[in-house]
Amino acid sequence: MLKPSNLPTHLGFILDGNRRWAKEQGLPALKGHKRGAEVFKEISLAAFERGVTVLSAFVFSTDNWKRAEDEVGYLMKLVITASEKYLDEFDKKGIKIMVIGRRDNIRLDVLKAIQQTEEKTKNNTRGKLVLCFNYGGQQEIIDSVTKLTLSVKNKRPTVEIFEQNLYSPEVPPLDLIIRTSGEKRLSGFMLWRAAYAELRFIDKYWPDFTPDDLDEALADYASRQRRFGS
Repeated sequence: MLKPSNLPTHLGFILDGNRRWAKEQGLPALKGHKRGAEVFKEISLAAFERGVTVLSAFVFSTDNWKRAEDEVGYLMKLVITASEKYLDEFDKKGIKIMVIGRRDNIRLDVLKAIQQTEEKTKNNTRGKLVLCFNYGGQQEIIDSVTKLTLSVKNKRPTVEIFEQNLYSPEVPPLDLIIRTSGEKRLSGFMLWRAAYAELRFIDKYWPDFTPDDLDEALADYASRQRRFGS
């Protein structure tokens, strides 16, 4: 086990490769998303057990609306199913679940599931699970600038003031971002909070990601020297 001081406070995941995993298994793409959700539950709980206090994941981007209608519909249903299936376990573990992103264009039944999840876990203090849903990093910055413009007026904004206008400003900067499937880009994931994040790219598809892969990533992070520009 690593010392808490050597762990990332905020660990982020870009969950990539569900559809390609399903294709290689000879399965429909939707089965890949189902398996991906199961793996995410396992890995997120493992991360909290190891001492990570904030874990975020890119689960549905604003660009994902461009996908086939049946796939988008399945992903919306998956939000409800995951809430019903996993909520109690996260709640018992003391994990607060937060969903950040735009709430427009989302079905009422999905919004209800999100609201119930956030309400049930709002007082939990063991860790924060931040789900980026209907989220875009550039959109968050635009929305923050709009909010800032209305509140600051003639004052010159600072980094600290700007950060208070981000979605859920209590979420800290990212320390480590892990992306699966061999792709080496951020795709708009938490762009502001990713400014000094360490990056780890893994060739495995997300449904094949294991707790051993998590341990390797955490050990690699602990071996790095972070300078923050100094």
